[in-house]
Amino acid sequence: MPDTPDHQRPLDRWGNALRYAAALAPMLFYGVIWVWLVPQEPDRLPRALLDVGLSVLALVLMRWRHRWPWQIAAVTALLTILSSMATGPAQVAYVSLCKHRRWRQIIPIAALYWACAAVYALRGTTAQQAMVSLTTSTAILGGLTVLGLYLRSLSDADLAAKRAQLLRVEQAKLAERAQIAQEMHDALAHRMSLLAMLAGGLAYRTDLGPQEMRQTAQAIQESAHQSLNELRTVLGTLHSDGATAAPQPTLADLRELFREVRAAGQKVDVTDTIEERDLLPTQSGRNAYRVVQEALTNARKHAPGSSVTVELTGRPGDALSIRVTNPTPYGASAGPGARLGLVGLGERVRMAGGTIAHTDQDRRFVLDVRLPWKA
Repeated sequence: MPDTPDHQRPLDRWGNALRYAAALAPMLFYGVIWVWLVPQEPDRLPRALLDVGLSVLALVLMRWRHRWPWQIAAVTALLTILSSMATGPAQVAYVSLCKHRRWRQIIPIAALYWACAAVYALRGTTAQQAMVSLTTSTAILGGLTVLGLYLRSLSDADLAAKRAQLLRVEQAKLAERAQIAQEMHDALAHRMSLLAMLAGGLAYRTDLGPQEMRQTAQAIQESAHQSLNELRTVLGTLHSDGATAAPQPTLADLRELFREVRAAGQKVDVTDTIEERDLLPTQSGRNAYRVVQEALTNARKHAPGSSVTVELTGRPGDALSIRVTNPTPYGASAGPGARLGLVGLGERVRMAGGTIAHTDQDRRFVLDVRLPWKA
């Protein structure tokens, strides 16, 4: 992202007031001197009026120092030849120029500033006074240069911090979209496996009566509609920059999930001993739902027709434990995409701060998941 010009960035009101205060300080100082000198030496009045007029002009020109940095710095520096009170606006304009770090402009303007200070110092003063004045002006010029470069470094650091924050925001959005994509994969994989099971029943079973066939066809239709609705929900979420179009299922929706898969013909035995389930954090409940859903989908893919056992335990302050087991058919082929669902599931569980393990024990596939449950 290219740097935004200074004049396009909204200035902090207090910072802008401080700059004008710095410009007014020398004007007030030399103004007091003129007020003290003019009554004693009335012939100095025209020079005092010229000094005041040029300083006001320099102060007005400060407004455009961001749009034309080196031009305003040059003009205000030239005004200091005739106006001591214009020193303040000239210094502020020079510091503003130094903040741009364009040395091909800073060096000529610094030389011009020093030359103007030398001309002013040599007018009507002794050599000793001129030397002191010129030495002081040189020291001030060096300090102003360092100050301008330092302010630019602070501005760069602030800009880098804003860029880093924008990058973190974008990364968070991408992570959320990736999670939504995973949600879509889990939900649609579950629906498609149900459709495959129901369609397989219609294709291979010849003993179904008209009523059973209508019920199976209705179940296929409902599952297809739900698949489309979930797909629309996810796509709507992606198009609305992460605004949730519908609530995601949680632990409370497991009963409906079990009813749905049983209606499709999958055998599921559930043991639920969760205590005070209403106190389970929403995100943990959502992850628990996806764990069970993926486990049932995995069982339908690799052990169709087998009975699945689901055990849910947990209480506040401990953890939520999920164990899902199903038989492992002899000689079953893994098939394309095997274990990819478990890979995504493992990533989800680890990001939630939980643990996941899966093994084959006595020709049964066992999936163990523990999710955190804060009291």
